[in-house]
Amino acid sequence: MNRFASLLLTGLICLVAGGQFVQVITRYVLEVPVMGLEESLLYPTLWLYVLGAVNASRENTHIRANVLEIFLSTERQAILLATLGEILSLIVGCWLTYWAWDFTKYSWRVWKESPTLYIPTFYVDVALLIGMVLMMLYTAYHLFGHLRSLFASKESHHG
Repeated sequence: MNRFASLLLTGLICLVAGGQFVQVITRYVLEVPVMGLEESLLYPTLWLYVLGAVNASRENTHIRANVLEIFLSTERQAILLATLGEILSLIVGCWLTYWAWDFTKYSWRVWKESPTLYIPTFYVDVALLIGMVLMMLYTAYHLFGHLRSLFASKESHHG
C-alpha cells in the first residue's frame, strides 16, 4: 500500500508540474496558450490535494499544534490527549463526510461539465467524498491504536 500511494502521488505531482511547465512555455515563451490545459489540470491537482491529505492521515503526519503536550508529564496523559484529538477529528470528519456525500449526490444529479473540454466535473467532485471516507477510516484506525495503548498502559499500572 505504501508503494502504491507513493507511486500514485508521485505520478500526480509529475503530471501537474509537467502540465504547468507546458503551460508556462507555451503561453509566455511561445505565446501560444494550449486551450483547455488549465481546465484539464484541475482534475489531477484536486486528486493530488485530496490524496495527499489521505496519505497524511494514513501516516498520521498531519500538522498539529500540540501545545498541551508541553504541560503533560506522563505517557498516559499524552495518549489520553491523542485519543481525545482523534475522537474530535472523527466527529468533525464524519460531519464533513456527510456534507461531502450530499455534494457528491448533487454533483451526480446535475452532471456538470467543464466549460471547454466538456469533461464531467463529477470525476473531480467525487474526490472529496472518497478522500473524506479514507481519512475517517485512517482516523478510526489511529483512534483504536490509541485506545489499545491506553488500555495496555492502564493494565500495566494495575497489574
